Amino acid sequence: MLYQRRAHMGVRMMMLKKRSLFLVLILSFVYVTVTGQTPAFHDIRPGYGVTSMHWLSDYHPSLRHTPGDTRVYVLDSGYKGGTAVVMGGTHGNEIAGVIAATVLVENARVTTGRLIVIPHANNANVDYKATSRTDIPETFTLTASDGTERTFRYGSRRTNPAYEPDDPDVYVRPDGAEHEGMEIRNLNRVHPGVADGTLTEQIGYAISQLLIQEGAHIAFDLHEAGETSRLANTLVAHNDALDVGAAAIIDLSMEGIQINLEPSRKQFRGLSHREWGDHTPALAFLTETANPGQTPNADNPDVVHNEENPLYDRVGRQLSMVLHVIQAAVDAGIPDITIENAPTYHDMLNNGLEAWLNGNKAK
Repeated sequence: MLYQRRAHMGVRMMMLKKRSLFLVLILSFVYVTVTGQTPAFHDIRPGYGVTSMHWLSDYHPSLRHTPGDTRVYVLDSGYKGGTAVVMGGTHGNEIAGVIAATVLVENARVTTGRLIVIPHANNANVDYKATSRTDIPETFTLTASDGTERTFRYGSRRTNPAYEPDDPDVYVRPDGAEHEGMEIRNLNRVHPGVADGTLTEQIGYAISQLLIQEGAHIAFDLHEAGETSRLANTLVAHNDALDVGAAAIIDLSMEGIQINLEPSRKQFRGLSHREWGDHTPALAFLTETANPGQTPNADNPDVVHNEENPLYDRVGRQLSMVLHVIQAAVDAGIPDITIENAPTYHDMLNNGLEAWLNGNKAK
């Protein structure tokens, strides 16, 4: 009898443990699914130039285990020089910047100084399309150099409202500047960020901390605009960086790449090119190319194979702007940054985008 009672008790204990484990699993699933407390992962295949990988939360630990955390890729030559930071994905629907940053991670090699790349700066907008066009698929496929198919996300301009559910009527920044309420979820309105603010504000704060802690000499925020926008194919430069930007524009034009130069205006509070230049050591730039997916009244735009502005052309422009501006900055006196094996605009025209995407093996 004693043996039977012990046996029954053992069975009951096992059942309770199973129920408890099942409950924990269910609760964990609900927690992750509902609150989204996990960063999105992407098909990025680092090349041999990447020397270390970090998280944005390394610069602001409050982002850890949130959808706002994202991968940071470091390409360090091991030789003393300058530090450049390149950031795509501030807006998840501006894909030329995301792919340009990805191409750098997968191909570039730095022989002097350092290059730090963040392909998805606001990782909390990649799974949300409500404010983006509904006639554009949520993913697009590119073919790598060995024929491998690669799938990338076409995200949104703003952070998923599931992570910030209550937009104010008016977003009032800490400096008093005002924006439309939903812009509190736009990473390019919240720089230099707030340490204990909303998720988007904390992302902005972490990026500023990265630029400060890494001693960035130059920083780029890669964007796109509609084909008819005055900002299409434009380099925006902070006042402290205008001379460098002008020199790069001249060099680009000599290679047949027509890019406009736009000064960063002081009233543009919250934008990266303004706030980075004011609050970090970096020369601050923002790039824009012409995305058919952002052109008003365009029916079912093809954001990859558009005849006038195909993705390979836009990625090439982004990369050429970055490379020429870095060289102009070095010529102007920042410590040397030498980047090899990063494709230019003409490389994209001659070889296509596929040649610069890694397949099953890194190049």
